[in-house]
Amino acid sequence: MSYGQPSSIPVGARYFAALLLLIAGLAQFFQGLTAVVHDSYYAVVNNYVFSFNIATWGWIHLILGILLILSGGFVLAGQTWARLLGAVLAAISAVSLFAWLPYNPVGATILIALDVFVIWALLAHSHHETS
Repeated sequence: MSYGQPSSIPVGARYFAALLLLIAGLAQFFQGLTAVVHDSYYAVVNNYVFSFNIATWGWIHLILGILLILSGGFVLAGQTWARLLGAVLAAISAVSLFAWLPYNPVGATILIALDVFVIWALLAHSHHETS
């Protein structure tokens, strides 16, 4: 590849990050839906710093999941502002999942890893022209 030729790596990373945003959003949405509809599904942890009602956590995950899905769709559509929005939402998602760790440790850990990769993929190549 010669200098001045655009690389396809940033474009591929952006699409992959958008798909991961959609997957993470769907997972958050279904975790939230489960917590709202069937709040006894998750074990209640006593004496934990972030002890919200399970239904409250469910609504947080539902709303965050919908926002992640929307931002992933806008990233796929090529909207440049959606990359920053997706990265910010992925950061918020990672923080909320950290607080959700006692209720679903394996799922939260996997989604935190996805969020970190999404943040990297959306922001690492933001200086390249990808459209």
